[in-house]
Amino acid sequence: MQSDMKTLAIDSALEVTAPPAAAGAPARKSARDRIFETAREMFYRRGIRAVGVESIAALAGATKMSLYRNFPSKDHLIAEVLKEQSREGWIWWDEVVGAFDTPRGKLEGLFDAFACKSSGEEAQGCALCNAAVELHEPDHPAFLVAQQHKRETLRRLGELSRAAGAKDDELGDGLMLLLEGSYMSRVTLMGDGPARMLPRAARALIREHLDHRT
Repeated sequence: MQSDMKTLAIDSALEVTAPPAAAGAPARKSARDRIFETAREMFYRRGIRAVGVESIAALAGATKMSLYRNFPSKDHLIAEVLKEQSREGWIWWDEVVGAFDTPRGKLEGLFDAFACKSSGEEAQGCALCNAAVELHEPDHPAFLVAQQHKRETLRRLGELSRAAGAKDDELGDGLMLLLEGSYMSRVTLMGDGPARMLPRAARALIREHLDHRT
């Protein structure tokens, strides 16, 4: 314990501090923001398990003590990053569906938008999917965030499907499988692989359930 306290004290003394900002220059981000943004990028690009708190702190220009002052543990930091990614994802979702007037149009528009989005910033797949695979312990706080996000995704797809005229949950379930599979295909087979078929496959499934009803 004394050794740990001594290490923390040394870290505190060595913590990187920003020089005064020049007149008119933007203020430097807080240590918390730098740590958070660095962790978010590293977790996504390198993987959660592969990234340690030392490398996060170093790249953020902070110290381990500063990290632990802002986030009680690495697990807490991971969960906070995923919560923010989930929140941003729902803002994006609402903007996409808001551009269409009908439930069917919203579904088709979503899958067009997912395909475009995954070809850019999501080139490494879905951050929440990746986290769920890495952190498969059912009680891990970050796994619970990812699980809740996916449950909400399924609920929303099911709600839109029923509003479009689906008689049961099969359309929503099928669209969820297409979406999740496209993320993994993007990672393993790249953008010119099967993932490029996501909008067309979604439309075929939608037609099967909405236009061929008996």
